[in-house]
Amino acid sequence: MTRVKVCGITNLEDARQAVHAGADALGFIFVENTPRFVTPEQVAPIVRKLPPFVTPVGVFWDHPSGHVKSVVEACGLRAIQLHGDEKPEDWQGAPVPVVKTIKLPPASTIEGLPEYRVRERFGAFLWRQIAAAILFDSEARWSEGETREPVEWQTIRMLGAMAPPEARMPIVLSGGLTPGNVARAVAVVQPFAVDVNSGVEARPGKKDPDKVRRFIAEAKGAR
Repeated sequence: MTRVKVCGITNLEDARQAVHAGADALGFIFVENTPRFVTPEQVAPIVRKLPPFVTPVGVFWDHPSGHVKSVVEACGLRAIQLHGDEKPEDWQGAPVPVVKTIKLPPASTIEGLPEYRVRERFGAFLWRQIAAAILFDSEARWSEGETREPVEWQTIRMLGAMAPPEARMPIVLSGGLTPGNVARAVAVVQPFAVDVNSGVEARPGKKDPDKVRRFIAEAKGAR
């Protein structure tokens, strides 16, 4: 069964609703000047109230490893997601499992993409000694409530299949997912997990309980 991470959690009520709906992980964005930015002071009390088998994940973007470690310790995070241009060698010995984000163009722009642009995505596999999973997301900027276009799912499936067995890693699919398209995305990509943020919101930073429930049900029920 596909795991589900609900990202962009900013308050305890949304965290509890996501957990009740069946979320396996919750994401907290520690990236300054973004719509869902939270501080350790906000996140730590939420994490303390999570059930033991729901994973709190911190999202960071080109932050120094020392800063990330301090936030992990302050909040009790159990995984980190790196969203910037981090180098694998800087994250050896990370205190918790690392999920590395790789950004892809929207589906409508990928036709005719030069081969070298596709092949450069194999940089993801440079992380195979460091990261516990690779998350494929859209190149589009952080959403402020608008719907983002999904990435091209067949390309992600191809990238996973083309990698040599020793380089294959769990895939987390993100970017433009909604309750209406997640089942199809899971059927195509067959990822380890899916990650949703703006696709289940009422407004930036506030989740819509019905969308959260439908998204998780669709993701976990997909074949």
